Amino acid sequence: MEFTSQREVRLVDPSWSLAELMSHLTQSLENSAPALALTKCSATSVSSDIALIVATSGSTGEAKEVGLTAQALRASAKASNNFLGATSGARWSLLLPLTHIAGVNVLLRSIELGTTPIDLRDHTGTYPQADFTSIVPTQLFRALNGDAELLNHLQEAKAVVVGGAALSSQLRAQADAVGIKIIESYGMTETCGGCIYDGKPLEGVGLQLTSDGLIQLSGKTLAKGYVNDETSWSSKFDGLWLTTSDQGLLSNNGLKIIGRVDDVIITGGENLSLLAVENVISKYLPHLDFAVYVKESPEWGQQLFLVLAAGSNTSENEIRELLEKELGEIAKPKGFIYLPSIPRSALGKVDRAALKREVDDE
Repeated sequence: MEFTSQREVRLVDPSWSLAELMSHLTQSLENSAPALALTKCSATSVSSDIALIVATSGSTGEAKEVGLTAQALRASAKASNNFLGATSGARWSLLLPLTHIAGVNVLLRSIELGTTPIDLRDHTGTYPQADFTSIVPTQLFRALNGDAELLNHLQEAKAVVVGGAALSSQLRAQADAVGIKIIESYGMTETCGGCIYDGKPLEGVGLQLTSDGLIQLSGKTLAKGYVNDETSWSSKFDGLWLTTSDQGLLSNNGLKIIGRVDDVIITGGENLSLLAVENVISKYLPHLDFAVYVKESPEWGQQLFLVLAAGSNTSENEIRELLEKELGEIAKPKGFIYLPSIPRSALGKVDRAALKREVDDE
């Protein structure tokens, strides 16, 4: 994909107020101002139809600079609002950082509705009411485990979009039980964020599986490409379909995410899903702060280790017995690593690159 240098790139100034950022974003969408980069960008100019550049890191930690067009961003915002039944004048609340597409999407949806979001990123005390909001599972967990003000805010919303990481069935059931109207989203920066809601593609989004069960996406919300890595984009996008690294199942109930293809390791000649390990621990030990970690081994090929945050009050034997019971002996960790805390991104995902650096330094 060729990027013609026709438009200047401007880095978002962290000192801008929310109103100022929305004004700049609106001008970028209208092609009357430079394209905006949420974080430091390698390009100083891009194709004229790119309005926003968002850096994203995969499991390898390699940063990709995703070029998103005004057309794709508007299509995503409109489709999301339509799915949720959000009409002109409705208010979103902002609980996510503006260095990621999930946070910017709240601004884009608000622009579509002619409103300004209620900024709650650093809020303390009673939360004002909003019609809609977007959060990550970590925030939902906190609301259900002691943050009464956030819990009340989520209960009052007409819908709460949860994305950015896998949402466990247990956490969703707990939210349902207290009246939070959850909409689980699936997507990535390359699709302008969530493009599948509760297993169903948004308007204008195509969905299918490859013969290997990999999720493929198409439609109006797709990025133009990687500003800094045309080769990687070409390997994923055939001109119509974007092939993800996620495996899924399709049924009458929609898409079910099975896990990332690169999250399956071969240990002792057997396949082990790291997502399955994470799901078991999250379900039965929901308060445990942990991350899975893989080490190469001449004996096993790959070995599963668990990284635990210091202060964990769950015994190693309890974890081993739980995983063996649920997934078989192959799922028993070969060891445990303790860190002061688990490194995470602003959206609550485990920062794999930072985790590796910290483990290697131990």
